Amino acid sequence: MPKKDIAEFLEEIGGMDVESLVNSVCRHHLSYLGRDYGRTDLFSLYQALAYTLRDRLVGNWIKTQRSYYSQRAKSVYYLSLEFLTGKSLASNTISLGVEKEVAAVLEKFDVTLDEAESAEADAGLGNGGLGRLASCFLDSMASLGIPGYGYGIRYEYGIFKQAIENGEQVEAPDDWLHSGNPWEFNRKGFMFTVRLYGREEQYTHEDGSVRHRWADSAKVMAVPVDMLIPGYRNGNVINMRLWEAQPARRFNFDLFNSGDYIRSMEDAVRSQTISKVLYPNDRLSEGRELRLVQQYFFVSATIQDMMRRFMKLKLDYSELPNRAVVQLNETHPAIAIPELMRILIDEHMLNWDVAWRICRRTFAYTNHTVMPEALETWPLDMMRKVLPRHVSIIFEINRRFMEDVKSRFPGDEDRLKRMSIVEDSEFPQVRMAWLAVVGSFIVNGVSALHGELIKKSIFQDFVEMYPGRFTSVTNGITPRRWLRQCNQPLSDLITEKIGDGWVTDLAQLRKLEPLAEDPEFQDRWYKCKLKEKRRLVEYARNEYGLYLPADWMYDVHVKRIHEYKRQLLNVLHAVTLYCRLKKDPNSVAVPRLKIFAGKAAPGYFIAKRIIRLINSVGAVVNSDSAVNHKLRIAFMPNYRVSQAERIIPATDLSEQISLAGTEASGTGNMKFALNGALTIGTLDGANIEIMEEVGREHMFIFGMDADEVAARRHNGYNPSEIASTDQELAEALHYIGDGTFSEGDRELFRPILDALFNGGDQYMVLADYRDYVDAQARVDELWLDCKKWLRSSILNTAGSGHFSSDRAILDYARNIWGVRPMDMDK
Repeated sequence: MPKKDIAEFLEEIGGMDVESLVNSVCRHHLSYLGRDYGRTDLFSLYQALAYTLRDRLVGNWIKTQRSYYSQRAKSVYYLSLEFLTGKSLASNTISLGVEKEVAAVLEKFDVTLDEAESAEADAGLGNGGLGRLASCFLDSMASLGIPGYGYGIRYEYGIFKQAIENGEQVEAPDDWLHSGNPWEFNRKGFMFTVRLYGREEQYTHEDGSVRHRWADSAKVMAVPVDMLIPGYRNGNVINMRLWEAQPARRFNFDLFNSGDYIRSMEDAVRSQTISKVLYPNDRLSEGRELRLVQQYFFVSATIQDMMRRFMKLKLDYSELPNRAVVQLNETHPAIAIPELMRILIDEHMLNWDVAWRICRRTFAYTNHTVMPEALETWPLDMMRKVLPRHVSIIFEINRRFMEDVKSRFPGDEDRLKRMSIVEDSEFPQVRMAWLAVVGSFIVNGVSALHGELIKKSIFQDFVEMYPGRFTSVTNGITPRRWLRQCNQPLSDLITEKIGDGWVTDLAQLRKLEPLAEDPEFQDRWYKCKLKEKRRLVEYARNEYGLYLPADWMYDVHVKRIHEYKRQLLNVLHAVTLYCRLKKDPNSVAVPRLKIFAGKAAPGYFIAKRIIRLINSVGAVVNSDSAVNHKLRIAFMPNYRVSQAERIIPATDLSEQISLAGTEASGTGNMKFALNGALTIGTLDGANIEIMEEVGREHMFIFGMDADEVAARRHNGYNPSEIASTDQELAEALHYIGDGTFSEGDRELFRPILDALFNGGDQYMVLADYRDYVDAQARVDELWLDCKKWLRSSILNTAGSGHFSSDRAILDYARNIWGVRPMDMDK
């Protein structure tokens, strides 16, 4: 055993000074890359710098892991099918506190940090808000010293790379790993076997008890790949453990020798498919089955890894909930509940009651949706095929649960049908949200409104059964990435005025409030925004060939393309402005650039057609000289974290316009407000809490609230009646349908109009149209008073302190997980 401590080894690797960092970069060019550092290119320089910083991270990671064991810490296992991490170079540089040193190193190679980071691919591990939230939470866990791990899948191709051709979304593989990932460690020494398919069989154990086991199963190997997540300048480093699927048998030598070369590799191809792509198209049965396999694959490996760590402690199994808590980020990992039961009763021979008590004290479940149709279910036949033993366990969980329901509500047969984990129908489904509620000790919503809505709607029966099991934790975002890193001008101005304590205590932004009236501060605030707009202009020109005016209002709607996000409502406003300008070129007072970005699921026809509509309206508007002096539309392809980091700081108006009662929380709304954008939005999700913190007078609230939406549905909603009584709405719909934006093709956007009129306008776009357009008029009015706009912008940032992911993680730690920050000095 070496006598040197880790710190001594790290000193030999190199310090944090410029000379040591330069030497490390040169050494990595030689030893890792086999390159002459005197003839480096941008990508190899990025790689060498990444390996250099990784050296500095890994020692702190090992010290952090040692502290978990020495302090016998209870650890958090955060299970998420998505982690939308973005790029790591700049964030790791900031967290290590070596920005100036890294800048000096890169200067010796005639490169800036922005240029070096441009060589890095966004990690393709997520799709939208769910994954970005998970990444913010890991950042906060590391920065706060909360012991824990993130667990997911190392997708080889991520969601997809979006291009726009002829106005339409075209999907291509997101090959983010084509040149490797210098931030990760492949841990083949910690592989686990994951079983699939086969059958369940009953047998008599040597103690005489009747037991069950999983027989004749296929096997896949789960290889852990770790990416390190540093805390902000505190020496704490946690890891995100991502599982890569590998075959149990990579090559069938007998088949190869018999000349069947293709089949000799079938096992390898089939196994590796599991971690190929995030969210395979589930409109096909094969794609749906693959999604189920993916979910179980990462859950099984994670639970095995958790048990590996727990077994090191040599404690009684009843101690597991005191040493580990598993947070299920949505229902995707809910299969973890029967998986832990299987391990405890089949492999460790616990009896059912003991195992169930352990399970029920180990799992916590975060719900992210209020829409019943979005709750995950699996066909029973499919689950029985893929996970035969788990189906048996789920049936036993459900049988016992139904007995409890009968005891609590005798004679209520309808309630039994509603609450059964296995839906009783012609084609039975396993209700994963029900399983997650029954198998967890607590269920949380992700905003105050969402927490109340799920109790009154989708989980009402369960609230009556378990009244103390439901709570809410409002989401948050990390201020390190979403202000400190992505908006350097504004970050520097804030730090100059109130110090840098806000980076780890966002509530300190309240100190900006007295400055909101200061003309000099307002002027400097404006210059920060203008600088970020010019940065976005350059980015859009270089990346997409888009030419944006820097001095217009930037009206931004960037998020997943979905009907409930109501990009269509925004387009209707754009068409309304177009119609006004065509009649009178001076009818619109404020030059407005509408920026859209976002991806539609490959199988989501209407969402993809909305993308086509955005681009088609933009093509007409942008080329019409009677209009384009006051209105332009830009769609930026392939929305991702690094693109958001450019768009959000430049935004003046943030579109958060989902139908009230459909958005659980949102985190984009928080990022925009933190960067001084004013929100136009409905009383939905966290918009309500932003309004409470910022002040309604500094936002543009419109539309129905959740109760009004429910009442309107109950009383009968008629979209045709609304369209017939609003002339501007009727005109906008007419232009969309008559071929004005589709080169005379009246059928192209017919499906969108059919969804509104024949489909019942599910998300009430037409019902909120007039109030939305009127709210946009208030936007123009405030914009024309520059001082008032800047005051509201400053107060939006000042009121964003509550929306830190640090606050959210502390809420989880205190109120759900029962964990405390580590003493990092031990």
